[in-house]
Amino acid sequence: MKSTLKVRNMKNLRDVSIVRNAISQNEGVVACQISMEKGEVEIIYDRYFLNVDKVIETLEELGFTVI
Repeated sequence: MKSTLKVRNMKNLRDVSIVRNAISQNEGVVACQISMEKGEVEIIYDRYFLNVDKVIETLEELGFTVI
C-alpha cells in the first residue's frame, strides 16, 4: 500500500531525520520518502502489519501535525 501524508512543522533536516526514524520503526514499512519543501511523506507499507492511522499517530506523538 502507498500513502502520501501532509506533515506540518518539518522545518529542518533534523526534523526530517526524526520523521524518517519514527516511521521506519514501524513493522511493515517498506520505503519512505520525505520532501521537507512540500511537507510530504510518502510511505510504502504492508497493510498486513501496519495501517496509515498508526503512522499518523506515531508522527503526532512526536509533535508533528498531519493533515
